[in-house]
Amino acid sequence: MKQFNDFAPVHFEKASYCLPFKIHTIEWIKKNGVDLPNDYFMLIWIVSGNGYYRFNLQKETVNTNQLLLIKPGQLHDLKFSNGLHGYVISFTDSFLDVDDYGRDPIYNPIHQMFSQTQIVAINNELADDMNDITEIMMKEYSRHNLYRAEILKRYFKIFFIYLSRQLEFMEQAPKQSRNTAILQNFMSLLDKNFREYKMVADYADKLSVTPNYLNEVVKKLTGQSAGHHIRQRVAAEAKRQAIHPDNCMKKIAYDLGFCDMAHFSKFFKNATGISFSDFKKRGTVLQPVF
Repeated sequence: MKQFNDFAPVHFEKASYCLPFKIHTIEWIKKNGVDLPNDYFMLIWIVSGNGYYRFNLQKETVNTNQLLLIKPGQLHDLKFSNGLHGYVISFTDSFLDVDDYGRDPIYNPIHQMFSQTQIVAINNELADDMNDITEIMMKEYSRHNLYRAEILKRYFKIFFIYLSRQLEFMEQAPKQSRNTAILQNFMSLLDKNFREYKMVADYADKLSVTPNYLNEVVKKLTGQSAGHHIRQRVAAEAKRQAIHPDNCMKKIAYDLGFCDMAHFSKFFKNATGISFSDFKKRGTVLQPVF
């Protein structure tokens, strides 16, 4: 394994004029260095290989499809170990402006990512698309043709759109995990408390969320609202008990927390689509519902 004294150093060129956008391979930078004034952002994308990089004297492990984010003024020293292949993209803040009237909102999440995260893992599907765009940018950058900056800006915007999708996935994952936990806890509470609690607000209070949010989460993950699940759980127990010949409406209603027989009768028909008496007559045919 290479030690730090074997790392190829990056020495930055001194130039009187700096383009607002640069893209090079890691191999090219290890050989030639690159000019990077303090107002440049830097993206280092490891396309393949495993190894180490040294950032401001700190050694970090990197793997395939990882993106390193470096803010302006943050870089003082950068070295790569052998075996890493990929690209280094550097750009100024002004390069992200699509016109004189303000910043394109597509870049706003990227600024948040630069402030919060240093290393981002790119999933394989997005990495393939981003690699295609990067190769096109490499070709355009090397040509020095007319309107090169404008074309690069548009391809770079596409690159950022793909990267924004990865950022969105990273942001949604914890939220999705939290919502899944809320659903699981709700269903567990419902199974234990359906006789006593029949309002969404009862369960929302125990879960420390609002009734609207609980309904929204449960419906998003199951296709039905929390209220629907509550009614169906009570109805399922009512049908299970009604199948037994010795259980009358009054007994079942009382067990399920209903004081008014008329209220229970109306609830049963609305929830099951059949009256309690008709269901009772068919009870010998129907199987228990749990």
